[in-house]
Amino acid sequence: MSYVKSASESTPSFRLERQGLDLRFRQVRLAQRQWLTPGYVRIRLEGADLRGFVSLGSDDHLRIFFPDGPVFSLDELRAAPSREYTPLAWDADEGWLDLEFAIHGEPDGQSQGVAAPWAATAEIGAVAGIGGPRGSMVLTGRPDAWLLAGDETAVPAMRRFAHLMDASSVGRVFVEVPDAEHELPIETPPGVTVEQVHRGDAPAGTALAARLDALTAADRPAGSVFGFVAAEQAIVRHGRALLLERWEVPADQTVVKGYWKRDESEYHAPH
Repeated sequence: MSYVKSASESTPSFRLERQGLDLRFRQVRLAQRQWLTPGYVRIRLEGADLRGFVSLGSDDHLRIFFPDGPVFSLDELRAAPSREYTPLAWDADEGWLDLEFAIHGEPDGQSQGVAAPWAATAEIGAVAGIGGPRGSMVLTGRPDAWLLAGDETAVPAMRRFAHLMDASSVGRVFVEVPDAEHELPIETPPGVTVEQVHRGDAPAGTALAARLDALTAADRPAGSVFGFVAAEQAIVRHGRALLLERWEVPADQTVVKGYWKRDESEYHAPH
């Protein structure tokens, strides 16, 4: 069965618009740490520099700088190793920012690097730097249906997209995690189902890819569908095959990207 567009669907119900932001470097300190699962942690960063922080797009990326000891200047902080993450929540008046990190093994691909160990073990009060976001892809309007799919690294973005849904939204969310102990719930309206896809000992991204491959043209919701797919780089082929080919969703109504790349700890998602 193939999906046929009706005349009423010729005009999309939403659009994605790129907006630039003023790039600013901020010094922050680790204020809180909350373990959501044995391999996933939420941290809160605080600092006066976070007043006025802006992130307009759910898929935004900022760069976090992780010094391995005391720093005595902003130039020294800027020279520290860094990685990119999606801002989850913040208060631009009070000066705090929440971020989430996958810690153990894949899928973050950086367990022996700087970001995950810092998030898991840095002392409360440890200094870090924040740069960006330098730009946003902003969703305006209302999708007729949603398709969100990602591994742990994409959960902050999927949480933010879920906040854009209204009470009558419909769609599906797929979250790839190792097993039931590591499931990461995402709050959605009743019409949006959330499925935790367990990969077990399989390489990260393979279970999610198989789940997307199992969706057919007949599974496509009616109307303008917003599709977001992000995980290990190999997911791109599967996400595009579903959204652009089988579901015939216009490319400008989708975001499909590799958030990380196996064996490349410094890889970062395209903007």
